[in-house]
Amino acid sequence: MPGTSSWQLRDGEQIIACNTSLLGHKHFLIGITRVRNEALILRDTLDYVGKHVDAIVAYDDASTDRTLEILGGHPKVALIVTNRSWEADIEARRIAEGRHRGLLLQTAREQLQFDWIFCFDADERVTGDLRGFIEGTHSSDYDGVRVQLFDAYMTPGDHAPYQADRELLGFRRFFGPERRDILMLWRNRLEVIFAKHHAREPGGVERVGTGLYCQHYGKSLSVDHWEETCEYYMRHFPFDTYGRKWRDRKGRAIHTQSDFMRPLYEWGDTLFANAVKM
Repeated sequence: MPGTSSWQLRDGEQIIACNTSLLGHKHFLIGITRVRNEALILRDTLDYVGKHVDAIVAYDDASTDRTLEILGGHPKVALIVTNRSWEADIEARRIAEGRHRGLLLQTAREQLQFDWIFCFDADERVTGDLRGFIEGTHSSDYDGVRVQLFDAYMTPGDHAPYQADRELLGFRRFFGPERRDILMLWRNRLEVIFAKHHAREPGGVERVGTGLYCQHYGKSLSVDHWEETCEYYMRHFPFDTYGRKWRDRKGRAIHTQSDFMRPLYEWGDTLFANAVKM
């Protein structure tokens, strides 16, 4: 099984050292992320995650906006793996999920020392004291933590597009009760790897707990972004598993219920009490 030690850089990829003062030191918690054309929200993302982690290693997947520039200029970004050739093929996109994160983990291990890793997407905001939670978990038996993620929605009274000069955390009022528990945090152990068949989550994490909450804004940045998301999944993912449902969502950016026909709730205890695990 190909793990993080076997992924090779391709001709269109290279590693860029950014804040070199972060290299060669022992860190407690670092972050990894893969991004493409996230300039609108990326500065806020890096500022927010940077409050919790010691360093960030990012994969830029052939962005055509200012994503690479923003990554390179942020003080918490230690390394960037850049890709100059974006693959549109459906099978290539599926493999890229695990491959890119495998390269990130491999690069981080080669050039940084760290105890824990936080794997995040640009449109997510983990709420609460992330670093404090992991510091408390460090002395426990857990090797990983699943974070409870809820989708934010645009509603008739709350659908103004996101602007880059504001914080994304708490940007939308309502969330769907559907909860996805995603392995976002794990100890840096060599048995933890991203293989070809992996996507968001690595393999090799045995003892996993659940904690923290996450606001996900992939469906709620703007009406235009919603339509672009529908088109992306229709074109670049298998139709039966992704394309059909996103085709049916076109033109339906504004919600009075979740995509799964359930009531929407404001962020907080009532939402968590009515959560439906997906």
